[in-house]
Amino acid sequence: MENQNNNKATASLVLGIVSLVFIFFNMYAFVGIILAIIGLVLGIQVQKESPENGMAKAGVVLCIIGLALCALTFIACVICVGGALSSLRFFY
Repeated sequence: MENQNNNKATASLVLGIVSLVFIFFNMYAFVGIILAIIGLVLGIQVQKESPENGMAKAGVVLCIIGLALCALTFIACVICVGGALSSLRFFY
């Protein structure tokens, strides 16, 4: 059981790091959101079973940060595309 928790904690940590990388790829920020949610679920599962697991804590924190920043990036991209499309409509 401990090995499975370590694998989930490692997966949570890796998914949190990868979700942070997707902040720089504006068009694919939604992929970072999905990865952060999956990592958050895995990290919380491990936290419930063994609260002293530091890798799971780090994974949860990274996933929360990645989720927030990817969501902000995605919203900013949607606003920019919407603004660009509305300015093009002005010319036609």
